[in-house]
Amino acid sequence: MREPIYMDNAATTPLREEALEAMVETYADAFGNSSSFHSFGQKAKEALEDSREVFADCIGAEAEEIIFTSGGTESDNLAVKGAARAARERGDHIITCGTEHHAVLYSCEAIEREGFKVTYLPVDEDGIVDLDALREAINDRTTLISVAMANNETGTLQPISEICGIAREHGIIVHSDAVQAAGKMPIDVKSLDVDLLSFSGHKVYGPKGVGALYIRNGIEIRPLMQGGHHERGLRPGTVNVPGIVGMVKAVELTVDEMEDTQTRLGELREMLAGGIMERVKGVHRNGSRELTLPNILNMCFEEVDGESLLLNLDMKGVAVSTGSACTSGATDPSHVLLAIGVPPRLAQGSLRFSFGRYNRKEEVEYVLDILPEIVERIRQITTLGEQPM
Repeated sequence: MREPIYMDNAATTPLREEALEAMVETYADAFGNSSSFHSFGQKAKEALEDSREVFADCIGAEAEEIIFTSGGTESDNLAVKGAARAARERGDHIITCGTEHHAVLYSCEAIEREGFKVTYLPVDEDGIVDLDALREAINDRTTLISVAMANNETGTLQPISEICGIAREHGIIVHSDAVQAAGKMPIDVKSLDVDLLSFSGHKVYGPKGVGALYIRNGIEIRPLMQGGHHERGLRPGTVNVPGIVGMVKAVELTVDEMEDTQTRLGELREMLAGGIMERVKGVHRNGSRELTLPNILNMCFEEVDGESLLLNLDMKGVAVSTGSACTSGATDPSHVLLAIGVPPRLAQGSLRFSFGRYNRKEEVEYVLDILPEIVERIRQITTLGEQPM
């Protein structure tokens, strides 16, 4: 029997063995509370701070600029709400993008209910932010711009350095969600000149339930929760040291392997994209071809429901997604695809294939063998269902 094929790495990745081993060792040998002053606590504290140093080095930051969180969603919430509230006396206007992850969009909606004003920037057909629209949107009350480094559905990259340059002219803080970009492309916070950057462990072969937020020295953030003085008072609660150790081990290894991985994943993506376009009619590729992550392929299939495609592929042992895992169960078309101009009916027929370090060429070949027949069968069923009685 064929081994199942996992092509949904943008949703989550398998925990790599080295990360698991690091976590088990930490659970056994450094189980103390890292805030305790006795030797057990200090051993956990040492593991925590060593991990902070390693993580900071991976992104060109200083150790004191790293706050560990429960994941990308918490990091996004802390960045957007925390930075906006801290700068409330100076201004109440935030700028973001209509294709952002819901962790950012819903955070913006939440602070709108507090009286903040939010501008949602348009994007072009590739999903890239209009920089002229950004310049026009800035006013003397703007304090924060939040734009993701890479889109979680299409993989499209945003011009973060240019956005930061524009923001610097006006003294505006910039936050970027780097959850999908981490491990797929080099990240240097100093080169980007970004103020806040969100990360998640389970997207880079680390454990779920742990993430990080880079906060440039000098940037003021208000905490979301009240409690102890953990993580510079910005993230109260006993620190998940084993999870952090596992995440950082995975990040470190992924960064070391990145150059080779980028090339290989890009080849798999293009092999699949070219094969689908050649063998299946009525297919549209979404997002930028050039400014994109190497591992994400988003395509729309005419006259086919994406969930039907997903379920049929799953029955054949292939796991993919219709979009963001965080919107699983939603019946509305992807807000990302609608924002780049995909018609709603076509957007309903989207699939996201996302590759990881364990995918192989033979798996792509298998998908190309089974997908055309699945698409054709669903189209025939759909056509019969639409015929008048």
